Amino acid sequence: MLKQPIYITSFASISPLGSSVDEVWDNYLKPESLIDTKTLIVSKLNNTAVDLIESLSFENRKYRKLDKTVLLALFSARQAFKNSEWSNDSVIGINMGSSRGATELFEKFHKDFIYSKPLNALTSPNTTLGNISTWLANDLQIQGPVISHSITCSTALHSVLNGIAWLNSGMSNQFIVGGSEAANTEFTVVQMQALNIYSKIKNEYPCKSLAFNKTQNTMVLGEGSAVFCLEKNAEKSVAKIIGYGFATELVEHNTSISTNASCFQDSMQMAIGGFNVSDIDAIVMHAPGTIKGDLSELNAIKKVFGKNHPALTSNKWKIGHTLGASGALSLEFAILMLKHQQLIESPFFENKNKPKKLNKILINAVGFGGNAVSILIER
Repeated sequence: MLKQPIYITSFASISPLGSSVDEVWDNYLKPESLIDTKTLIVSKLNNTAVDLIESLSFENRKYRKLDKTVLLALFSARQAFKNSEWSNDSVIGINMGSSRGATELFEKFHKDFIYSKPLNALTSPNTTLGNISTWLANDLQIQGPVISHSITCSTALHSVLNGIAWLNSGMSNQFIVGGSEAANTEFTVVQMQALNIYSKIKNEYPCKSLAFNKTQNTMVLGEGSAVFCLEKNAEKSVAKIIGYGFATELVEHNTSISTNASCFQDSMQMAIGGFNVSDIDAIVMHAPGTIKGDLSELNAIKKVFGKNHPALTSNKWKIGHTLGASGALSLEFAILMLKHQQLIESPFFENKNKPKKLNKILINAVGFGGNAVSILIER
C-alpha cells in the first residue's frame, strides 16, 4: 500500500488489439479471440499495425536495423509521451523491459553465423537488452536514468515497481515504464512446445485462460508493447497506483509454481496493504492458459480473499501471452475497464458476483522462477 499514490498520466500500446485506445477497447468488446491458427498458433499485429511499424522503421535509416521489439516500444512510447503533455527538459527516467529481447534479429544473426554469412557489424549492440530503453531515450530526446531488464513474464510490472521507487526517491520527476515483446518465431514456439505448455487447439479459442477444468495446456504466444507515464503529482491522470506487492518463491523446476502460488499470495497481500479485501472489485489474473498456472493463481486468490473473491478476468484468451509485455497489457486492460466501468470477462469463466462499480482493480503477473508482482490501481 502506498502512502502517496503514483499517478498514471497517460498510456499507449500496440498489440493484436490495435494501435489506439479506442481500437483496443472496441476489440475487447468483441467476443472473438485474436489468435491466428493458419500457420503458427500465435496472436499477431493486424495489417494496420504492421504498416505503422514499417513506416516507423523507415523514418530513420538507423531504425531499419532495429529489432521489432524496439520498434513496438518506440511506437507506444511516442504515443504515451505525446498524451502526457510532458516537456522533455525535465528529468524523466525510462524502464522498458522485455522477456526475450531482440528475438527476431538474434535468430537472424545466429542463422547468418551458422551458414557462414558475414555478420552485420551492429549484431552485438542491436541484440543487447539495453538496446530498447536506450533507443526510447534517443527518440524522445529526454535525459534521465535509462534501464532495461528481463524478469521473464513479470518484466513489465517490475518496471512499474522501478518507476515507483525512482519517483519516491526523488531522483526522477517523471518515469516512463512498460514492456515490449516480439517473439512470434517458430523457434520460440518450439521452445514452449518442448515444455508441453503450448496449445494444440485450432478452433476459435486456442487459449483457454480461466478455464479451470481444462485437461490440456493452452498457452499461446502473442506480441505487443504497452507504455505508461508515471508521476507523483498530476493535474490529470487516467488512474492511480495505490498499492504494489512483489514476492518470489522457491521452485522445484525452472518453470514451476507451487500449488497455492505462495508468491502470488504474498504479492497480493502486500499490494492490498491496509485496504480490506472487500474493497477490491476485480483481479486481472496472469492466467497463462496452462493447467497448473491458472489453478495455482486461483488457489492463491482463494487463500487471500476467501470464496467470495473479487471478479476474475484475463486477456490472454484473446491476445495470447505476450511474455515480458503481458503485465503492461494487463494494466492497460484494467485502466480501460475502470474508465468504461465495464468488466470484460473470459468466455471460460462467469463471475457469480459481478461488481456494480469498478473502483479498485488488482493486476497480477508472474515469471519463470516464481517472481510475482501485483499492482493495485484506482480510478
